[in-house]
Amino acid sequence: MVGAPPQGEDGKPAAANATKPQDKSVAPPHPHPAAAGEGGHVKAGKWGLIIGAIGVVFGDIGTSPLYAMREALHHSRSGGTAELAVLGVVSLVFWALILVVTLKYVVFLMKADNKGEGGTLALMALAQRAMGRRSGLVFLLGVCGAALFYGDGVITPAISVVSAVEGLRDAPGIGGALSPFVLPIAAGILIALFMIQSRGTASVARYFGPLTAIWFLILAGLGLWHIFDDISILRALSPHYGLLFLIDNGFLGFVILGSVFLAVTGAEALYADMGHFGKAPIRQGWLIFVLPCLTLNYLGQGALVLSDPSAAINPFWRMVPEIAYWPVLLMATIATVIASQAVITGAFSVTQQAVQLGLLPRIDIRNTSESQAGQIYVPAVNLMLMVGVLALVATFQTSSALAAAYGIAVTGSMFVDTLLAWFIVRRLWKWSLPVSLAAIVPFIAIDLVFLTSNLLKIPQGAWFPLALGAILVLIMWTWTRGTRIVTAKTRKDSLPLNDLIEMLRARPPHRAPGTAIFLTSDPDIAPVALMHNLKHNKVLHEKNVILTVRTTDRPRVSEADRVRIEPISDDFKKLIVSYGFMERPNVPKALNLCRKQQGLKFDIMSTSFFLGRRSLVPSANQGMPLWQDRLYIFLMRNAANPTDFFHIPPGRVVELGTQVSV
Repeated sequence: MVGAPPQGEDGKPAAANATKPQDKSVAPPHPHPAAAGEGGHVKAGKWGLIIGAIGVVFGDIGTSPLYAMREALHHSRSGGTAELAVLGVVSLVFWALILVVTLKYVVFLMKADNKGEGGTLALMALAQRAMGRRSGLVFLLGVCGAALFYGDGVITPAISVVSAVEGLRDAPGIGGALSPFVLPIAAGILIALFMIQSRGTASVARYFGPLTAIWFLILAGLGLWHIFDDISILRALSPHYGLLFLIDNGFLGFVILGSVFLAVTGAEALYADMGHFGKAPIRQGWLIFVLPCLTLNYLGQGALVLSDPSAAINPFWRMVPEIAYWPVLLMATIATVIASQAVITGAFSVTQQAVQLGLLPRIDIRNTSESQAGQIYVPAVNLMLMVGVLALVATFQTSSALAAAYGIAVTGSMFVDTLLAWFIVRRLWKWSLPVSLAAIVPFIAIDLVFLTSNLLKIPQGAWFPLALGAILVLIMWTWTRGTRIVTAKTRKDSLPLNDLIEMLRARPPHRAPGTAIFLTSDPDIAPVALMHNLKHNKVLHEKNVILTVRTTDRPRVSEADRVRIEPISDDFKKLIVSYGFMERPNVPKALNLCRKQQGLKFDIMSTSFFLGRRSLVPSANQGMPLWQDRLYIFLMRNAANPTDFFHIPPGRVVELGTQVSV
């Protein structure tokens, strides 16, 4: 069983194990807007995929040079002007990129893919499969990881765009005259970004890769130019300068690690977007292009500060020559907008996965492109992110203040990934205990160091993503727990389907022509809608199908395994339709597959769909606490209509209700 239990007869997909033998082949990758056309990395070619990955996967980590070095230097004992401080910070940044991004994600975690897909929820589903049973701990880790991702999704656009627009304060020739307009301009850019989400980004996404690649070349060029300000900065590539710096600063060095971590935020995107581009393009893009560009830029910033300690105030913008300032400022803004877009799109994708896995109620999810399945828009999430981002900008106002809030969500998410990887290496890969410990413990140690360092920022702003994550964990916990209670109560009060069929044989009701399809999460019990139809309308259709939509623990299900039909009697058939947790259910298309594969014909316009609509009543004497009952009922009432969610023609739907206390 995947993370959540079945969701009830109103049409919510039930999470369940795959109903067919495991398919050992890798599912075709999901086409991404950055890839060239339908089919993702099949048509784009090697370099097309690498460029596409640079635009989507590395956008977030590519904006870190705007503020990471500055924040780490500011927190050092000397304010970033001492030689050891500069060498130490650059050394720590470089080795964070090597250990966290390269070794942990590029080398190790990208091996733990779920049919080619990555991300916390994909890893959770894979870990559940590895356990062979539903694990409460694995489920909790997945919920926490998904909740923290939303916290990252709120802060990334805010700090990225604000840090770029802050370049106006140091713009040459205007003497800081534009400083009062930094926040309004940043807010305007962010509002425009969220407003265009409903129209989709397919038309402009093809430019994300090339534009971000140009940005990385700018980073490399600026760094290479300034390395010669003090070539001795190359000493920083040795890890012992980082260790000396931490020892010299004592406890303050531990605090500085929280700022150093800003250089690797976005590393989790390597894993989350693996299915869009494949492992090889992401690995090659990082090792051949992105890592060298980032390294050159951080070395250049360090060399500049060594030669001119006053540059520690804002080393990135002090690197930019006056003649290139405005073009670089424009490219920085474009790069931060692209990075923000990637995070927003990721939030939409995580929401779709969470809904399919039963962690959240049905949410209105819209396709914004007819040709690219990855182009989706979730209005509720878009509004939540926009409100959160604008609230952050208004509250913290500067990228330095936002940096205090940044990092905790990312470190928490990375820590969750490492813990989930433990179940993979032990249960799925069947590594021995010593080998598993040798592989996982060093990553856990690194994650804990960065996590505890960022926890020290709670008074300065790290409380925000933690509070947002806690709210989302509460919502997911309430939804899954409430659904489990309702499902158990419904099953207890229901009649087994086989018993009902025997009763109907003994006392046949009036028969109506046509086909009736009853949606239910449990095909073994008589659906509420069927019972009400017999009780009140005293009629049974000529053909009756008990339809269950299930979500498997895999990203996608092949068309050959989509539908499974089980005859029960001459009048009844069970139809099991399976979808992966990254797919959107479409019942009419599944019925067409029945005709092609099983010879079972459905005429949609002569078929009636019956849904059971539950009316929930809070109960203080059973189930959850009363306040949680009310939250669950609120979530249920605001869930998207199952007719729209399953793409069922509205004119063919009959809803029959029942009252359930929770």
